[in-house]
Amino acid sequence: MEKLEIISELPGIFYRRQAPDQPFFKKEGDLLKKGDVIGLVEVMKSYFEVKSGVAGTLTKFLIEDEAAVMAGQVIAEVTSS
Repeated sequence: MEKLEIISELPGIFYRRQAPDQPFFKKEGDLLKKGDVIGLVEVMKSYFEVKSGVAGTLTKFLIEDEAAVMAGQVIAEVTSS
């Protein structure tokens, strides 16, 4: 098994769901396909999807919901087999 990372391409605020009353896009332990949305980064009132570039199991979020994220920062870890 290989540990891979999902990295933020933009600085901003990371959101794990579309809106506060909506479910999370993905949770730890979920299976991911390449291209699955795991969250959003908000930059100056614009929202950009954070997509998985790999398939595997989402093992850990390293950024909390509604926390600041920097460009190049690891958002989540994925284990692929």
